[in-house]
Amino acid sequence: MPHRHPFAPRADIPSPASTITNAIIARLEAGTRPWRKPWTGAVAQRPLRYCGTPYRGGNIFWLWLVADMLGYASPYWMTYRQSRLLGGQVRKGEKSTIAIFYKSYGKEVADPDTGEEATETRRVLKSYPIFNADQIDDLPERFHPKPAATPKPIDADRLAEITTFFERIPAATRHGGDEAFYDPVGDYIQLPHPDTFIDADHYGATRAHECVHWSGGERRLDRAFGDRFGDEKYAAEELVAELASAILGSELGLPVDHLDDHASYIAHWLRILKADPKALLTIASKADEAAHYLLALGGRDPVPDEGGDFETGANDGEALPPPAAIAA
Repeated sequence: MPHRHPFAPRADIPSPASTITNAIIARLEAGTRPWRKPWTGAVAQRPLRYCGTPYRGGNIFWLWLVADMLGYASPYWMTYRQSRLLGGQVRKGEKSTIAIFYKSYGKEVADPDTGEEATETRRVLKSYPIFNADQIDDLPERFHPKPAATPKPIDADRLAEITTFFERIPAATRHGGDEAFYDPVGDYIQLPHPDTFIDADHYGATRAHECVHWSGGERRLDRAFGDRFGDEKYAAEELVAELASAILGSELGLPVDHLDDHASYIAHWLRILKADPKALLTIASKADEAAHYLLALGGRDPVPDEGGDFETGANDGEALPPPAAIAA
């Protein structure tokens, strides 16, 4: 029997990339975008690890989707062992979901010209099981934050707060007319005047979307998709803007349900995701990069990259401080 590499996927088990991509495809085909209103009725924030650190990249959108489908209100997720160290107990019959990360390993590869062997570092997508705090009894109260209070009417102070954030981002921004877009040739953002929006938050959400496009400029993140996305590059960029806007919305308290339902975009996205199960992870990673780039420019400290996600190559699933420190 041939030896199977310890990191090689089993043929009878869907890969983590396929599991996540297929779930999001199903929601898109049903007419629901899982990143649009993922925090309705709960605290507006990203999915959190047991220690309070937000997840990064593809895990954000995947765990938003799972929480929405299963009705979880808590943003906290943890492994079974972490729940036990916190004094909790996963309820009988509860099913885990997955968090994803990359595992690195070395492979000996022979040079085709010299025959000399060298070790190449390769990565494979892996997953580990986690539970939402709503599936666990006896956790400390902080793992079940109360729903956000009804927002107060938007006023001049809120507009000033939003404007202050965006003015720290050095994107040339013009106001006037009735269109919102980023002009890559002139390298500027065009927006209608703030007074023409429903409220300050919808102005901020629209400006965030266009700032994401600006972030991909050649002198900034130089976001490119190469031949992999072929004629779908424009649709891929729009999906980056949608996903990054959702992350920014969760950090700044901005809505993400204001965007037009471009049926053509959704059709393009479905073609991209169905053709390549890992395309979503690539796009989500670029969206996460764009969101954190803008948060840093706007004076919001980006979330530290502490492992456990597919960008990091590290799994924090069992990396725990002493029980006393966790319970403190």
